[in-house]
Amino acid sequence: MSFDDLIPRLGDWVSEVRGRLVPNQLLSEVTWFRVGGPAQLFFMPADEEDLAYFLKNLPEDIRVTTIGLGSNLLIRDGGLDGVVIRLAGKAFGSIEVLDGHRLRVGTALPDVKVATAAAEAGIDGLTFYRGIPGGIGGALYMNAGCYGTETRERVVELRGVTRQGDIITLTNADMDYRYRKSNGPRGVVFTSALYQGVAGDKDEIRARMREITEKRESSQPTRAKTGGSTFKNPEGHSSWKLIDAAGCRGLQVGDAQMSELHANFLLNLGAATAHDIETLGETVRNRVRATHGIDLQWEIRRMGHFAAGKEVREFLDGDVFVGPV
Repeated sequence: MSFDDLIPRLGDWVSEVRGRLVPNQLLSEVTWFRVGGPAQLFFMPADEEDLAYFLKNLPEDIRVTTIGLGSNLLIRDGGLDGVVIRLAGKAFGSIEVLDGHRLRVGTALPDVKVATAAAEAGIDGLTFYRGIPGGIGGALYMNAGCYGTETRERVVELRGVTRQGDIITLTNADMDYRYRKSNGPRGVVFTSALYQGVAGDKDEIRARMREITEKRESSQPTRAKTGGSTFKNPEGHSSWKLIDAAGCRGLQVGDAQMSELHANFLLNLGAATAHDIETLGETVRNRVRATHGIDLQWEIRRMGHFAAGKEVREFLDGDVFVGPV
């Protein structure tokens, strides 16, 4: 499917935009799952000022969605109407080492690059980012964490652009972080963040990062088309254990599969659609609820329109389950 071209509707001001504007950009090309329909208008701003100018002039009735590296994201097959913003690494990928064991980083950076830069500067406290397959923008939004540390423990302040085009600074408290989520002002596109670390020994930090890498590669499907951890851990439980005990390890719908290596990772084996992936996820939720009486909550962000006739209901009925093939 495709959407009407938004650019003619925007008016003369759009000629002053310096970034890249692409009507009906296929989002399957920019997400790790490699699925999803088009963005009605895809925008990659040239810099923070370009982003602010665009948002200040964009009519309020046009929906705006911001995506990062697409690692923890499922775009449905019908795509996204309105504007989809993605920050490019060239403009939003800087790293600045500051006094006091601090780092200021652009939000288009992959998490692993921040962990590496901190290690090279002898800054400890950010090694956990070595184990998170995503970008800093998403980590700030979702309070990403692993191995006992979360983003909220290290971020001091964030810089961003509001839907009205104002450039603002937010504190850690402004974000009201919770487990795997934030409750800060809606509609802000984060552009950079300031992190606080502690003094550390470079060799010791590098050694811990190698341990994290080895642990991930031995226990997770790191080279597959996936979205990382599919479901949040319910309090007192591990999602992968609940999924495994419900008989869902290796479960498959079309070309979507729950990983044999790590039962909380959902994979695109090659030709899966977003419909296959979401159907499998909801089938797993149904099975876990039936087996354990626990409602798993998606950690992967799902957004966009369903393709016609391909809607997916929450907690699918048992009789729609498609077994492993």
